[in-house]
Amino acid sequence: MSSSNVILIAGDDPTLIAETVSSCIEEAVGNQDRSLALEEMDENNYRSDQTSGFSAGSLVDAAQTPPFLTESRVVVGRHIGRFGNKDQVEPIVEYLNAPSPTTKLILVWEKGTEPTQQRLPAIPKSLAEAIEQSGGKIISSTVGKGREANQWLEKRLNSADIKIDRKAQAVIIERLGQDRTRVVSLLTMLEAVYGSGAQVNLEEVNPYLGEAGDAAPWDLTDAIDKGNTAKALENLHRLQGAGGRHPLAILSMLHSHYSQLLKLDGLELTSEQQVSDVLGVKGFPAKKILQLSRQIPTESIKKGISLLASADLDLKGRTAWPPELVTEVLVARLSALPKR
Repeated sequence: MSSSNVILIAGDDPTLIAETVSSCIEEAVGNQDRSLALEEMDENNYRSDQTSGFSAGSLVDAAQTPPFLTESRVVVGRHIGRFGNKDQVEPIVEYLNAPSPTTKLILVWEKGTEPTQQRLPAIPKSLAEAIEQSGGKIISSTVGKGREANQWLEKRLNSADIKIDRKAQAVIIERLGQDRTRVVSLLTMLEAVYGSGAQVNLEEVNPYLGEAGDAAPWDLTDAIDKGNTAKALENLHRLQGAGGRHPLAILSMLHSHYSQLLKLDGLELTSEQQVSDVLGVKGFPAKKILQLSRQIPTESIKKGISLLASADLDLKGRTAWPPELVTEVLVARLSALPKR
């Protein structure tokens, strides 16, 4: 069995999952008649009449069915995340012990939708091992986190069929924020408008950028700690807009930040390990909060806690201000607090 005859696609972003699935199907089908060669299944096909749950039996039956008027069959199993334990994936594991040589099986490890599946379980070890032993592969379709995610976005921009100048790339990265996978649809749009191989600048890209994407929580606190009110408000709007955070969630995040500073205030700590012992955080976050604790005076920390308490009352009905205005005023006031 060749390495392309069984693939498991896993990831944490629907856009990337869809892109990878589409690419794998196109490669697997090749020049065959798609209507004859391809069979796609999802959780609705896995429903068990006997248990009112889900069973992988129908997927295995499809994989074992010989091709009709084509050289091979391509069977796509969506929502395989429905089978989250060893017993549930056992039929698939057994199939992989003696897979059909004429079937190309594409499994997609994603949550089901009906009824809503709250959590995507880890891939059972038995399934991962069976795929490896059968000569298959597991594709991780994700942007990663932190620096890895930034590198992923830069790579997508640099390897695109359309050539985007550096200034436009910088603006795209800034506008997308944490919503990096929006670059997939953006690049598709730009190529459709300007053509493959075209060179475009910021003026040509700007009409297709859309609204600013989500921001990371630390983008907001970093801007506040630096006293950059404009940047702090921009990140607040991103968190509440594209990020969909409720004002009370913003307040909780800021309260946690100032509570950490309050716990360190006056302790005269000198190492990350000491910070870790007090706050329970490790690595870069510990180093970062240690440095920050030396820059924010006691009075600013106390005033910040007071402002947060006042905003909490305002959000709970003390004022007629819209919730978004309450958080905007709070962030502006926190940004203006004195620093050392």
